[in-house]
Amino acid sequence: MKKIVILLVSFVFILFLGWYTYNLVKKSGVSNSELIAFNIDDIESIDKIIISDSQGNRMDIVKKGKIWTHISGDCIQQESVGFILDAIKNIEFKGYLPESSRSLHTKMLTTQHTKVEIFQNGEWTKTWYIGVPAQDHYGQVMLLDSKEYGKSDLPVLMKIKGLNGIIEPRFFADQRKWVCTNIFALSINQIADVDVKYIQEPTRSFRVSKNGQKFDVYQQNMKLPKVDTALIYTYLNNFKKIHFESANFELNEKQVDSIKKTTPFAVLTLTETNKKQTKLSMFRIKSEIAQENEFGVLVNTDIDKFWCILPNGTLVKCQYFALNPILLGHIYFPMNLNEVKKATVPQ
Repeated sequence: MKKIVILLVSFVFILFLGWYTYNLVKKSGVSNSELIAFNIDDIESIDKIIISDSQGNRMDIVKKGKIWTHISGDCIQQESVGFILDAIKNIEFKGYLPESSRSLHTKMLTTQHTKVEIFQNGEWTKTWYIGVPAQDHYGQVMLLDSKEYGKSDLPVLMKIKGLNGIIEPRFFADQRKWVCTNIFALSINQIADVDVKYIQEPTRSFRVSKNGQKFDVYQQNMKLPKVDTALIYTYLNNFKKIHFESANFELNEKQVDSIKKTTPFAVLTLTETNKKQTKLSMFRIKSEIAQENEFGVLVNTDIDKFWCILPNGTLVKCQYFALNPILLGHIYFPMNLNEVKKATVPQ
């Protein structure tokens, strides 16, 4: 009887051990597969992404209809969102880290990473922790936290399908890199008045003002009697696409305030037919080496780029090449003082 009991207990123990081992292996299998499942096939369901980095930068972008914006509603570059969604859909497993380096990379990820929180249909589903590039620079050390399976204990190597490169550059938390660069995107029938004033060179100032179904051009507070209509429309047509080059990545807040206290070389004020007004103040960038400007004069300023203050007070960098078509009135409206008659500038 005693032997039967011992055999029965042993049998039950073996059954329990087998069940426990089976579930442990099964769970391990799910963990190994799911914790490398960074990708999301249904990128259309993604409606919010939060990107933050170890320097304290954070960028929250949200989907409104088919357009992505900053959480505040400000315009962001749609192309950058496209690169992110492409990575989320096409990221794939590259390999496991060598056992000897797993502990090191795990520790590094706690202090040096880019964090990407992904939301689908209003709910958080996955978070990526993006670490250092792979040694061959074809992929990235990453760690996954998911709503369904929790946070992985160990990082792995991931890459983007069909791309030989690293992943992290697509995910930047610095809001300055996201800002839309467009200043004007106006058709001619949206423009009521353009006033360009050169503060230290008033003879270069000019104004184009809508008058009924036509436009009048003024220089030095005088109306030009004969202006080619085609040239006026050519000039105004330039406002269809005007962009600044980049946000300010060079000057600190004190230096920006210092620039704002100086006199701009030009101020452009555009009034739309709906009364909306856009004012741009432009400032030269000093150069240690004398350069020849568009008039062939040697100047101690950068001849390629200048600073510009946007209507919201933000300082950005612009290219003369991009904005000269709306700043250089003499190209479109050559002035003949013998033919000019005085006129009152419209208010």
